[in-house]
Amino acid sequence: MFIQTEATPNPATLKFLPGRVVMPEGTFEAKTPEAGEVSPLAQRLFAVPGVTAVFFGYDFVTVTKADGEWQHLKPAILGAIMEHFMTGAPLFANGYGATEDDGEEFFDPADASTVETIKELLETRIRPAVAGDGGDITFRGFKDGTVYLVMKGACSGCPSSTATLRHGIQNLLRHFLPDVREVQAV
Repeated sequence: MFIQTEATPNPATLKFLPGRVVMPEGTFEAKTPEAGEVSPLAQRLFAVPGVTAVFFGYDFVTVTKADGEWQHLKPAILGAIMEHFMTGAPLFANGYGATEDDGEEFFDPADASTVETIKELLETRIRPAVAGDGGDITFRGFKDGTVYLVMKGACSGCPSSTATLRHGIQNLLRHFLPDVREVQAV
């Protein structure tokens, strides 16, 4: 098994590509070892000293570190990912599956068509680009011209995430939807 790695815009996060599907649908993020207990792979990754967060996408795993150098952490992380896939262990234990539950969505029913367009743009133009950087972004709400988004994986806590929100996503949404004034992360 050959696992490729890619840098992400977040220097504390590295993207691992095992060359196979990790999650057929949805995403999963664990920011603590306790949150990762539902996944044997997350448990293995949190067992590596210095790992502080784990994110699973369609065909990648991103790992965030607190300290230490990637050159020292990477072999143990690669070993944990390889061991997981080679043993055929399930991604989740006890029937747990991925959820897109970032909290309840909120928006005025009068804005339903605007929200539908926002979600379509997120799905077709923004999420694929963000996944390329080892993260994900999902809709949370729309109120008074402000779009509220949840950033996950490499995007969560990334130094350039503010620029991505302000200059990339906000400008794209404003271009297609004049009702959108700004974008904020929740």
